[in-house]
Formats: sequence, structure tokens, C-alpha cells
Amino acid sequence: MSRPDNLSDSLPGLRRVMTRLTPYMRPHRVMLAGSMTGLIAATLMKLAEPWPLKFVIDAVVPTAAGGAATTLDPMTLLALCAGALLAIVVLKALFSYLATIGFALVGNRVLTAVRADLFRHLQALSLGFHARARAGDLTMRLIGDVGMLKETAVTAALPLLASVMVLVGMVGVMLWLDWQLALLALSPLPILWFMSQRATVKIRDISRKQRKRQGELAATSTETMAGIRSVQALGLEASLSRVFSGSNDDDMRAGVKGKKLSAGLERSVDVLTGIGLAIVLWFGTLQVLNGRITPGDLLIFVSYLKQTFRPVREYAKYTARLAKAAAAGERVVALLDEVAVVRDAPDAIAAPTLRGAVTLTDVRFRYAPDAPATLDGVSVTLDAGRSVAITGPSGVGKSTFASLMLRLYDPESGTIRIDGHDLRALTIRSLRSQIGFVAQDPLILRGTIAENIALGAGRAVTPAQIADAARLADAHDFIMAQPQGYDTVVAERGATLSGGQRQRIAIARVALRDCPILILDEPTAGLDRASEEAVSAALWRLAQGRTTWLVTHDLALAAHADRVLVLDGGRIVEDGTPQDLMRAGGRFAALRARQQGDAAGPVSARGLPRAVAI
Repeated sequence: MSRPDNLSDSLPGLRRVMTRLTPYMRPHRVMLAGSMTGLIAATLMKLAEPWPLKFVIDAVVPTAAGGAATTLDPMTLLALCAGALLAIVVLKALFSYLATIGFALVGNRVLTAVRADLFRHLQALSLGFHARARAGDLTMRLIGDVGMLKETAVTAALPLLASVMVLVGMVGVMLWLDWQLALLALSPLPILWFMSQRATVKIRDISRKQRKRQGELAATSTETMAGIRSVQALGLEASLSRVFSGSNDDDMRAGVKGKKLSAGLERSVDVLTGIGLAIVLWFGTLQVLNGRITPGDLLIFVSYLKQTFRPVREYAKYTARLAKAAAAGERVVALLDEVAVVRDAPDAIAAPTLRGAVTLTDVRFRYAPDAPATLDGVSVTLDAGRSVAITGPSGVGKSTFASLMLRLYDPESGTIRIDGHDLRALTIRSLRSQIGFVAQDPLILRGTIAENIALGAGRAVTPAQIADAARLADAHDFIMAQPQGYDTVVAERGATLSGGQRQRIAIARVALRDCPILILDEPTAGLDRASEEAVSAALWRLAQGRTTWLVTHDLALAAHADRVLVLDGGRIVEDGTPQDLMRAGGRFAALRARQQGDAAGPVSARGLPRAVAI
């Protein structure tokens, strides 16, 4: 990677971020213009601040000491200069305040909108992306990186912009007063700029790696907390702590290294500022003695010179923050620019009210280009209102059926149609709004039970409707047994509920949606016998009159379906009613007999005693 030579090149991420965020700023053009006006006005006040003192030294002091008289009384001129100085300081403070508040409001509004869009975008990205990404890192980008941009916009970018404007103004005034002395005074600036560029490149690279490492830390901690039950059960605390500590120590060392570089640059600026002041003091005094400039002019030079070096000093001070902001912004923009593989076609239409007749024609699918086919030329038709169970060994593509029906993925080739409509010709939102989905691990958010049941209903629902859905799911009795009934707050991921209770809340949620198509993906997996029976009964009540696709290893549950598909090697190897397949004595019959035998004994189908299965 080539090394940059200037500010825009040393922090290319900032330019890319600003370009990407420009559409978000357009609605705030008026406030931005007002804030910029305030900043320019504050800069002009900053330029004017030393001038009252110049008039005091050049006009008031000599007159009071018996020098040449002025048109105004010395005391009057002194009062005017003091009043002017006070007015300049007050106006500078007012304009600076207005500019800071204005930019802060715009920055916060823009980045709040960015965070909201980023959250929506993350939810819309395809499952293939989420399979590659780490949840903790995505959370870090959504919360930490956007927060870093918010903070930097006010605490670093705005002061630096103001300082640059002051720098340009003061250099112009100094050149106007005495260009030769100005060039001598500014001679250390090229050295300062060169030093700052070299340090910024290193700080930027360190900050970029540090943000990436912090994303990894967030991912590790999120994954550990999400799986804390298994972590503790398997005694993995020490191993995971070592992994986390190693990354944490790397992050600490990178942070210290960045601080050293930033502090070294700041001190270099202080030294070169002192050199510039010494040059001005020496040659400026000679100019005063030779009568080329007045003592007030020299005062302006010294005052301006201290302010002129301030942007470079602040660049050194804020360079680490700007570098971190660039790294954070690049990570945010990279997510915003991520394109969903599964998305609406340009000519997609909203799905009409569906009956639920499903046809798969020669469907082929693989999860990666170099992976074996998960489904290999599958064709099947299911009439509206009927139920089909898809079963077979693990890893043969049963759940892929559910993902394809929901358009979480698109097939590599072949078509899937509902009521004759190719799924890719329908908008994703309108399709999914007519499909009810019950997963093995249902989504339970922190909130009340009523809120969780109403989640995704797509319309306003009454407490009576929520209770009716819960009764259909056989959930009403255990809900009413909770401390506050339907208003009981459940923990994150439903940790305060049993597996069967979580599943019945999910069933009630789908019942409330009233969809013509149901997809049930291992809905009874991991449940005890009593919960399994309750959930199974609720599922079949829910399935009445609906087209139902049931993905399951539980052949007792599959036996209640109108039809069973046995999948193996990416193909359908058996297809028929449960009774026909049992009479045929094929794979379904063999697996069913084995499960019945396992259920009668002390050992489960997975080979673990039921009492200790995790």
C-alpha cells in the first residue's frame, strides 16, 4: 500500500465516508449553512481579537507617554478599544456556540438516520452474508462504530475545521502586514506538515487494526455469552478467557503505541512553534527598530503565529480520533454497501392473497459454488391446504426447503411457484407476510408475553385476539400462571421460559398472523415428552386448512401429515402417505420402527440417556 502525501490521502476513509453520507445531509442543508456561517463569523472574530490591543499599543500608549496626539482623547480611545475587545470576545463565543450546536445537531441526526438504515439493511442482508459474519462484530459496527463517528464529528472534525479556517485567515493577514516576516514566521510549517503526515499514516493503520480487533473482541464476548450454558457445562471458561485476554492485550498494546505516536507529534509541534516564535521575536523586533512595522504589528504577528500553529497542533492531537473515525466509518460504509444476494427483482409485484398450492420444478441448490449440491433436481407439488413432512438423515437439505420457500435463499436453478407465481416475481415482503414460520429455536425478545405474541402480526391486535391465539397454541394456562399473566416480562431469548413454553408462544404468534402457508422447521426438537405432545397438538390445530411444510426428524410427528417426503443425497427417495410408506417397508418404515424402539427403551434416538441429554 502506497503511503499518502496529504490529509485527504492519509485518511481516505473519511472522504469515502463523507461521500457516502452526503445524501443523509441534504435534508439538513439549511442548518448546515447556518452552522457554517456561524463558524466563519467566529473565525472573523478570532482574526479581529488582537487588533484592539494593537491600537492601544500603537496609539494610546505613545500618546499617554507624550508622543504624537491622536484625533481622539487617549482615554476615550482606550475605552473604545476595551469595549471593542469585549464585543469581539462575546460575539466569538456566541458564534462558536451556535456553530457547535448546529453541527452537533446535524451530526447526531445524520448518524441516527445512518444507524437506523444500517439496522434495517443488516436485517435485509441474505443469510449467506450472516453465515460468514460474526454477530458481535456486526453489533460493534452498528453501535460502537456509528457512535465513534458521532463523537468525532463534534470533538475532532469541527475544531479542526475551525482551526484550518483560522489558519488561512491569519496567514493572509500576516502576508498583508509584512510578507517577508510572514514567510520567516511560517518557515517551520512544511517541516511540521511532513512530520504529521508520517505519524498520521502509522496512527491510521494502528487505529484501523484496533477497530477490527475490537470487533473481534465484541464477537468473542457475544458468542460466549450467547452460549454460556454450554461454556459452563463443558468447562471452557479458562480457554475462552485466554483467547479473549490475548486479543484484549493486543488491543491495549496498539492503543498505547497510537498514543505514543500522537503525543510525540504534539510535542514536536510545540518545539517547532517555539522556533517560529523566536524567529518572529528576533526579526520582528529588528523590523520595529527600523521603522518598517509598528509594535502593534509585531504583537499581531506573535498572536497570529501562536494561533497559526494551532491547527497543526490540533491535527496532531486529533489525528488518532480522526484515524479511528476513518476506520469506523469504513466499516459502517462497507456494511451499507453490502448488496443482498436475495432481493426484489425490478419488476417484482406484490403477492395476491395466496391459497398455498406449491410446486418445485427441478430445483438445484448449493450453499457455496464449490460445495456439493444440497438439493439436486428436486421436483414436487403440494395442493393448497395439505400438509407434507420432509424427513431424512441430518444434513441432506431438509431445512433448505424451508429457507427456499421463505426466499432466504434463491435456488441455483429451477423454479418454486405458489399458486402459479414464481417466487422471484413477487416482492419478498408480500411473500413472507403470507407464510407463518415456526423454528426449532423461536425468536423471543425481552418484553412482555403479549408483546412477543403480537410481534410480527402486521396489524393492531387486541388482548382478546392475543388470548385466542394463545389458547389455540395451548399456551393460555401457563401464561396465566405467570406472575403478571400476559404482562409478564420474559428475559432475553426467553431464558425464563421452558423450551415447550417458548415454542407455544411462537405458535401463538403464527396463529395471530393467520397465514395460508405454514413452515415448521424441527418444531419439537429438544423438547421433553410432555412438551413435545403439547406442541405437536398445537401445531396440528394450527395447520388445519393451511398448506403446511413440516421439516422434522420426529417421524411420529411426520406420521400425522397427509404426505411424507424422505430426502437423501439431495433427492427425494420416497414420497407417499405415511401409511403407504409404512406398508412399503422402505426407509421411512425402517426409521420409524427404529425410533419407536428407541422411545420404548432407556436411550434416546441420539444415543444419550434422555435424563442427561443437553
